[in-house]
Amino acid sequence: MGAERHVLIQLLRTFLSRYRVQLLGLLGLQAVQALLNLYLPNLNADIIDRGVLTGNTRYIWHTGGTMLGVALVQAIFAVLAVFLGARVAMGFGRDVREALFHRSMALSAREVNELGAPSLITRITNDVQQVQLLVTMVCTMALAAPVTIVGGIILALRQNAGLTWLLGVSMPVLIVCLGLVISRMIPQFRLMQERLDKINQVLREQITGIRVVRAFVRERHERERFETVNVQLTGTAIATGRLMALMFPVVMLIVNCANAAVVWFGANRIVHGQMTIGSLIAFLTYFTLILFSVMMSTFVGVMAPRAAVSAERIEEVLHTEPSVQPPAEPIFEMPTPGTLELREVSFAYPGAETPVLEDLSFRSLPGETTAIIGSTGSGKTTLVNLVARLFDATSGSVLVGGVDVRDLSPEILWHRIGLVPQRAFLFSGTVASNLRYANPDATDEELWFALEVAEASGFVTSLGGLEARITQGGLNLSGGQRQRMSIARALVRRPDVYIFDDSFSALDLATDARIRASLGPYVTNSTVLIVAQRVSTILNANRIVVLEDGRAVGIGTHGELVRSCPTYAEIVASQMAEEVP
Repeated sequence: MGAERHVLIQLLRTFLSRYRVQLLGLLGLQAVQALLNLYLPNLNADIIDRGVLTGNTRYIWHTGGTMLGVALVQAIFAVLAVFLGARVAMGFGRDVREALFHRSMALSAREVNELGAPSLITRITNDVQQVQLLVTMVCTMALAAPVTIVGGIILALRQNAGLTWLLGVSMPVLIVCLGLVISRMIPQFRLMQERLDKINQVLREQITGIRVVRAFVRERHERERFETVNVQLTGTAIATGRLMALMFPVVMLIVNCANAAVVWFGANRIVHGQMTIGSLIAFLTYFTLILFSVMMSTFVGVMAPRAAVSAERIEEVLHTEPSVQPPAEPIFEMPTPGTLELREVSFAYPGAETPVLEDLSFRSLPGETTAIIGSTGSGKTTLVNLVARLFDATSGSVLVGGVDVRDLSPEILWHRIGLVPQRAFLFSGTVASNLRYANPDATDEELWFALEVAEASGFVTSLGGLEARITQGGLNLSGGQRQRMSIARALVRRPDVYIFDDSFSALDLATDARIRASLGPYVTNSTVLIVAQRVSTILNANRIVVLEDGRAVGIGTHGELVRSCPTYAEIVASQMAEEVP
């Protein structure tokens, strides 16, 4: 718990440092309202001893008016303190979420896979909420607790020092009892966050894979799977809730027993003339305020363990360094725009025994098409990720425009590349907003031209044009329509290098052929890199790279490879056999 507490303090120090002025003002407001709150019992004692017992009505009215004024000012300061504390807490939550979001966007695919997308979502939402709740509790309530405890003890001593021994007994008992409960809650909080991750993961898989679930009639299995993680989370939440529910009876039992002891021993002192009735009531009020301040501090202590667990998970993301780092001195100009070259490129995942790609070299010039083909797991998608610098090569160099991608400014590199991923993804919005994702300044004419080249203008027109609504992920479109929209989006950018990562697989052969024919004149000044499974898609490529187990076993044209590369010839023969009835 010590390490987690240190992480929590570090997180708070980092993100609350920008609110120093507000925190100082908040501390002043809380101190003033706490002191005014402590002044009221003293006035109440004076009313009883000097007004009620002596029958001095004028003194009662005068002191009562003073109490009303003090209470009004105290209420104003309390409201201002809560308002300012809430603003600080909300600003803190906003800043942490923003930092987590930017860090998540900077991570490479490897770090995202290691942390897990569901876990990242939980950390940005629920974990931030837990720490923000702690900040809210501290800013709106806990800051006044030390002033109330110290001031209450001093004023209680002034009323009657003979009863203060009760504080020395009650406070340690209260702290020890609550500490025992809190110590049992800490592991439950960590378990709860982990199970929140798990339920988010299951939900995400089930929602995104609903078609597969229904296609294989696995609804019952998925319901049972969700029920399992849901029951686990519920059990942990109930166990934590029981411990939290135990705290209130413990606190009230100790406070009420302590109050009864104050009245008992105070009454004896009144009988012997060692204390007045007003002093007893004031002491009892101070005693209650002190114990409740201790209780509020303890409640913050209850929130702290869960916030500490969440802070550790937040800091894990914030301190995860991307494996793909921007260059210290980025290059912004390309001497040979549009060229793509791989020089003895190898790539292996950390800890892997064998590389995914090994000693791969080729060069492609503007106007040329280079195709990559090979069996599943041969390293095709990894090659694409290296060109787009989603990963960095373990050895060798990937050059775009004549410059190593590790030396290029990331913004320049990504602006010069138009990537059409294997799995087309569209954002919720309109057709136009999805296409302008590649180029915000594109005109309607440019959008329609890109749609025509991608054979998508027909169905977009039937949907209602550029302002037709697209649901999240483009689920209101078919797979082929999403793929064509994704191709059109890349065309809108007009980059130097086009990368088609098996993006024609969802299209029928006729549509595939029409798009490739339309692409020819459109990409004459750009390099085209096509990853494909179908030989028919890459027949006319200037260069075909055949991959097998991460190595290039053949590089040449279709005709050359059929004669000289057994692996390619086998692929061609197998596909021709499938086409023959």
